[in-house]
Amino acid sequence: MAPSKRSFFRTLYFRVLAGVILGIAMGFLWPHAAQAMKPFGDGFIRLVRMMVAPIIFLSVVLGIANVGDLRKLGRIGIKALVYFEVVSTFALLLGMVVASVVQPGRGMNVDVRTLDVKGVQQYTSQTESLGGVDFVLNIIPDTFTGAFSKGEILQVLLLAILTGMALLMLPSESRILQAAQSANKVCFKIISLIMEAAPFGAFGAMAFTIGRYGIATLLSLGKLLLCVYLTSLGFVFLVLGALCLANGINLWKFIVYLREELLIVLATSSSESVLPRMLIKMENLGCSRVVTGLVIPAGYSFNLDGTSIYLTVATLFIAQATNTHLTLAQEIFILFVLMLNSKGSATVTGGGFITLAGTLSTLGTLPVAGITLLLGVDRFMSEMRSFTNLIGNGVATILVARWEGEFDSERAQLVLSGNLESTQQPSTPLEKVQA
Repeated sequence: MAPSKRSFFRTLYFRVLAGVILGIAMGFLWPHAAQAMKPFGDGFIRLVRMMVAPIIFLSVVLGIANVGDLRKLGRIGIKALVYFEVVSTFALLLGMVVASVVQPGRGMNVDVRTLDVKGVQQYTSQTESLGGVDFVLNIIPDTFTGAFSKGEILQVLLLAILTGMALLMLPSESRILQAAQSANKVCFKIISLIMEAAPFGAFGAMAFTIGRYGIATLLSLGKLLLCVYLTSLGFVFLVLGALCLANGINLWKFIVYLREELLIVLATSSSESVLPRMLIKMENLGCSRVVTGLVIPAGYSFNLDGTSIYLTVATLFIAQATNTHLTLAQEIFILFVLMLNSKGSATVTGGGFITLAGTLSTLGTLPVAGITLLLGVDRFMSEMRSFTNLIGNGVATILVARWEGEFDSERAQLVLSGNLESTQQPSTPLEKVQA
């Protein structure tokens, strides 16, 4: 079925792109007025975040209930976690190798005593709960409703899994499932309404970023930014591209398919702003609902490839800028600590910065005050972190679905080639489609 023709100027992609361009122009021409546009971006992200918890909960519950096999559920979870650990560790190693070769901080000769630690106290104060045990315990909510009020993705995911398993064990759950399906439709309809405000959110976020930090800041730390951007793009097109190619997916077509989500992420510097849309897009691409519902939310905490690259590059940058010599053993220890801390990175803007502050506090060998060097450009690096994280989670969903036999390859090719409307729902339940 050929997709319906729609004017490019009426698409969400064009409207968001126009918002980004206008935001950049305003930030450059009227920086002070542009900074006042920040509430537009913050408000849009809060609107989306308001719906993240119920959508994850309902999507996972319905996915598990339709699977009807707890062993299959466990198998999907194990495959996803193994993939997350292997790929994110490779991203950490890649960032460390590139930073060691390029040495973006070399020659800066920063005296730690001259750095103002007051500017980073708001970040270091949030690192107390980054320990491994605390992270695991934080997955368990204090109350059932507490997970929803706090918006903790992993807590909501845990409740959804338990609820879905409970429904499988009930003798008659058809009415409950019907109610859940109706509620799920309502939630996604609300998201479609909220996304109409995406151009305003993109405009406000981009105007604030350019107005607040300006172009001069980019030039002063251009080598660091270039290092992060090129490493991230290399990881996306070489590593993730190779994984896609081995599984019959064209990465470039996949990126084009996610162009609206990627543009919103680049503007808002937050991958959480498109989480609900990613659930829709990946299911429409041909991934089963249960795989999508488990891999996407879990990936937002465990599969942060862009954040992994940023953490190793930023850590070595601070060491180089402050002339702090690191032995091979210390670098290996840094890698080990980042393997743990990167799994607790927040999905909101600045989450990677908070994780970096916690990592430096844990290490003790690098000055925590060194992160003040990154304050001016962290927002720009956050854009590439979120961009890479989003593509990485999309690729992970495809691969896990394919390995599990829950991926409709024929549908995916039609959608990616433009021969099937990307928002057209499949005629059969995706949980029953075999690759």
